[in-house]
Amino acid sequence: MRTRRWLCLSIIIVGLFLYGCSGQQDAEYSQSEEIGGTEEKVSEDRSLSLTDSQLENGTEQQDVGEQPQDQAGETMTNSTERMVIYNAELHLRVKNFSNAQKELEKRAIEYGGYLVESSTNRYENEQLSGMMTFRIPQKQFSTFLHDAENVAADVTNRHVSGQDVTEEYVDLESRHRSKKAVEARLLSFMEDAEKTEDLLKISSELAKVQVEIEQLTGRMKYLENQTSFSTVTVSMEETDILVPGIDNENLNTWQKVKKQLVANLNFLLSFFSGLIVVIAGNLPILLIIGMVFGTFLWFLKKRKRKYKE
Repeated sequence: MRTRRWLCLSIIIVGLFLYGCSGQQDAEYSQSEEIGGTEEKVSEDRSLSLTDSQLENGTEQQDVGEQPQDQAGETMTNSTERMVIYNAELHLRVKNFSNAQKELEKRAIEYGGYLVESSTNRYENEQLSGMMTFRIPQKQFSTFLHDAENVAADVTNRHVSGQDVTEEYVDLESRHRSKKAVEARLLSFMEDAEKTEDLLKISSELAKVQVEIEQLTGRMKYLENQTSFSTVTVSMEETDILVPGIDNENLNTWQKVKKQLVANLNFLLSFFSGLIVVIAGNLPILLIIGMVFGTFLWFLKKRKRKYKE
């Protein structure tokens, strides 16, 4: 009796197991059919011919594709070398302006840099001052600043600034790659275009993309130049008057005596010349005054004589 019960129970369990397996196979089969149908639809959509809307959508899709590239560019800034534009301004006092100027130009050439701008001023006391602007390789930037300060007798002002353009450059690279991809796609569309209208539309879009590529390339080259070379502006002022030798005009005793003598002679000549002009010009009035004064003196003398008598 027990044997029959166990046998019936075993048959029921086996039947339920087989029924469950068959249901799972049917579900997998139906799911595979749905996936296959979807793939067929996708393949059919991809096989459509080129139209005007596809041309516009192709450009838009490529622009949308810039977003993940920009995100990738942000992560690249952590691994790539930082791009920093350095600028420096130095205000120096030097004992000899000409020697300091020559020394700075020499150091700039030795470090692979060059002089961009130079100006010199001379004051009445023979002191010199001026300004020079150098472009120095970034690797030698700190060394050149140190050398410039050593040339000076005193550093009155020192200002160094930096601008990090790494993220901007990475963004430009990403946009440049995207625009180049759009350019390649438009060129392929141009080869497949059959209508003149389509060809004109593609040419117009291609021209716009190429202009953007040129702008991006120009900006990238500018940043590369600005980061590879630093700008250093040096303003110098001479502290002492130069004395080349004993024959210097400012220290020649004979020249000073001669100059003073000539000045005194000019003063005397000017004085007597003015006196002669005054006398000659006012001679009639002076004669009248002289006659009146002489008459007055004659009257006084005559009166004194009478008083004595």
